[in-house]
Amino acid sequence: MQWRRHVGGCVFSLVFVVSYFTNKFVLSVLKFTYPTLFQGWQTFIGALLLLLFGKLGWVEIHRITRSAALAWLPASLLFVGNIYAGSRALSRIEIPFFFTLQNSSHVVSYSILKVVHREKMTWLKLVSVFLMLLSAINLPLYDPQFDSSGYQWAVCHLFCVGAYRVFQVHYKPSNLSDLEQQCINYLFSVLLLAVAAHPTGDLTGALEFPSLQSHTFHCGCCASALLGFLLLLATVKLKSGLSLEHFGIWRFLSKVTAMSLSPLVFPMDINAPSLICVVVSHVGEAMLVYSDREPPQL
Repeated sequence: MQWRRHVGGCVFSLVFVVSYFTNKFVLSVLKFTYPTLFQGWQTFIGALLLLLFGKLGWVEIHRITRSAALAWLPASLLFVGNIYAGSRALSRIEIPFFFTLQNSSHVVSYSILKVVHREKMTWLKLVSVFLMLLSAINLPLYDPQFDSSGYQWAVCHLFCVGAYRVFQVHYKPSNLSDLEQQCINYLFSVLLLAVAAHPTGDLTGALEFPSLQSHTFHCGCCASALLGFLLLLATVKLKSGLSLEHFGIWRFLSKVTAMSLSPLVFPMDINAPSLICVVVSHVGEAMLVYSDREPPQL
């Protein structure tokens, strides 16, 4: 049983790394910066495959009631903001810096929990959140390739991620599984992004995209959609067989692997201060994962 969990963790890490690299390739190398179309394509394929797998009985998806779907819509709106802003940010920011900023979404989550739910935190969690916030604040000052637009989108992304995390834990309908939640997210995203494609100018811009007929571009888009769906399945499978702490460890290791390998795949300009920000942020994340082992403060 233990070796199956290790295999599942390794598969999750592999899909995680390749998925982020593929997205980065399409967004930054090919410069397909039209997120309504790119994310709309990914969510359309994700929804199609998820419904197909459910129909074939390969995954368990029950009939979603209208009341449950409506109750989940605020989370779906946050999900759209997450993928749209995240796509914009990732196209302009290197993967290690993107993860460093994304880590500060925990600051948003714990701030909401503190204000709304009056939840208390252990000292270890407070220190870890402080380290992640400190790193995110200082990173723009030392980023050699600072892009103000990329950082603005990253802030939108981390707020959506942090708020979504709280909603998923405290406000989700009890009768919705993780896959059913994601099914609603996918369907809502396809509809909203399709409506937004023309007003945002993405539709007309994509028609003039230089690599529109390129096989590399087609393969990259197909791979990104398929990998996104496989990452969803790997995530749900891993979470169902592991504790929150052990899932956090595998996710942390996956991010460290992606950051370590990214300079070998993508050209990157990094200096000592920005590297320190990245390291400190992920030390904070490691402390946060470790703090899940401790009993909550009364």
